[in-house]
Amino acid sequence: MQLVVARIGRAHGIKGEVTVEVRTDEPELRLGPGAVLATDPAAAGPLTIESGRVHSGRLLLRFEGVRDRNAAEALRNTLLIAEVDPEELPEDPDEYYDHQLMDLDVVLMDGTEIGRITEISHLPSQDLFIVERPDGSEVMIPFVEEIVTEIDLAEQKAVIDPPPGLIDESQAEIASSREDES
Repeated sequence: MQLVVARIGRAHGIKGEVTVEVRTDEPELRLGPGAVLATDPAAAGPLTIESGRVHSGRLLLRFEGVRDRNAAEALRNTLLIAEVDPEELPEDPDEYYDHQLMDLDVVLMDGTEIGRITEISHLPSQDLFIVERPDGSEVMIPFVEEIVTEIDLAEQKAVIDPPPGLIDESQAEIASSREDES
């Protein structure tokens, strides 16, 4: 099975290094020297990582055969894809691969069905489940411990305890209003 592990950013310097946006919790495993990665678009790869280093909090990679800034810049926005055994699980029991979460049923703590996870959006501050409801509408649920209380892969479900208004806007609570201040 294939997992997107990074997206190539801009070129760094003149010797072929690129910045990467890491999309894996295991960069040392997936993005180490010698790793051979498929690409999207496929014509850009496969790419073999020659070296990597952290500079100013950002991961920089150099690929075999990419020796100058122009070649590095040509790779910009390319997705790096690792081949992973579908049975492989993350080391941390509270971590999941996207493919494990896709199509899980989303239910409230009392068992009320909300919908099915159709997409996972990875944002800088948190991940979001995009959940398709039975009526075809979508709801976004932050994948945070306070809301997603349980992931049960055996039962193929995610149990949530949403704050008022997350699932049903009519139940939203107004925390404060300008009228209260006067």
